[in-house]
Amino acid sequence: MKSISNRLILLMLLCIAVSCSEDVTTEQIDQEVDIEDIENLYKELLEAPDENTIGDMVKRNPKKLYVHYMPWFHTKEYDGYWGQHWTMTNKNPDNYNELGNREIGSHYYPLVGPYSSQDPDLQKYHLLLMKLAGIDGVIFDWYGSRDINDYLSIKKNTESFIEEIEEVGLEFAIMYEDRVAEYTMAKVSDAKRRTAAGMEAVANDIKYIEDTYFTSENYIRHNGAEMLFVFGPHFMVSSEQWNEVFSNIGSQPEVFTLWKASDRVGKMSGGEFSWVDKDHMETLKGYYNYARENEVTTIGGVYPGFHDFYVEGGWRESNENDWMIPHNNGETLSETLSLMDNEPVEFIQLITWNDFGEGTMLEPTEEFGFNYLKELQAYTKVSYTEETLELPYQYYKLKKKYRSHRRLNRVLNGVYKFIFKSKTKKASKLLKRIQKRFTI
Repeated sequence: MKSISNRLILLMLLCIAVSCSEDVTTEQIDQEVDIEDIENLYKELLEAPDENTIGDMVKRNPKKLYVHYMPWFHTKEYDGYWGQHWTMTNKNPDNYNELGNREIGSHYYPLVGPYSSQDPDLQKYHLLLMKLAGIDGVIFDWYGSRDINDYLSIKKNTESFIEEIEEVGLEFAIMYEDRVAEYTMAKVSDAKRRTAAGMEAVANDIKYIEDTYFTSENYIRHNGAEMLFVFGPHFMVSSEQWNEVFSNIGSQPEVFTLWKASDRVGKMSGGEFSWVDKDHMETLKGYYNYARENEVTTIGGVYPGFHDFYVEGGWRESNENDWMIPHNNGETLSETLSLMDNEPVEFIQLITWNDFGEGTMLEPTEEFGFNYLKELQAYTKVSYTEETLELPYQYYKLKKKYRSHRRLNRVLNGVYKFIFKSKTKKASKLLKRIQKRFTI
């Protein structure tokens, strides 16, 4: 009787509000009445025992999977402008195509539409999907600590994402692009000082990585040492230069380079990682044979395809050397994954989570849905079902549509915690109750 009485009082108060304001609608009255029921269910689920939930130990394949992540996206709604990785030189996301999608610099379209990498709702959505797919951690594509081009915003986006990673319990590492030091060199007029200026920039970046990222308990380590990835090296290519840089830090990380480049980074060399090449499987198999013969510690590369948008987006002129690797309805991902159990790879790097410009994204898209993550679930042998992948998507869409509804957002925050604590049945039950009234 008490709950019925409370609902009647609430309804009367809202009806009075309607008579005083044209801004309150019948739908809002219904939602405010129903939110009490949703809140009560949430409280019940919090207090209920956790039987029939999956628990923390959900991954039965011990192979570690780390996903290469691009934290470089910006939107007008969140950041005040559309970033270049959505626009390239000639696309305007304010325009919509015949499908109702925004115009972006990609052949593919994210299931949630173009987003900001700094948006905490987006970060939570991505992290939940990774966890449900059996992914162990994130390797951030990182362009240094200086305020050049969009590098500073990439750094800020990375660091805001790391806060979420530490809460969820995944791991992370940095993939350093050493070629960014060339921008520092370009500003030095004295030719004799250019190389020294570039090395100083790299040294400052490595020191920043040590002070800011190596200190995290969630940083990826191998043999007790932090794993630092270098996409190259392309700028500093001698062991002497890298030894000098690393002499300025207290840590002794293991440095992993692109394939067949580990001899360039000096005494901190830890191994190599494979990448995407136009010859696809022929190149991968050839490299893994090389790694086996030379006893190179290797991180395997797994990807769903490659189809860049650089010519169409105005970032590169058309030429005869353009190439692509078709996605083939998931067969390319299966091919590269199938190599992992028979080749000398210690870990797997998934290439990539969200490089829409090159068409290597594994995150859900309109073109491929959740298929790639389902395939990863089968490989990692997680206990989650395919249906659980829908939960983060439903959570994200509700967060965006009802972002001003404070009471509902408190419950949705509970949905997020249920999912990352592996209480997916509780999350599903709560989301179903919410969607009876709050449509996506």
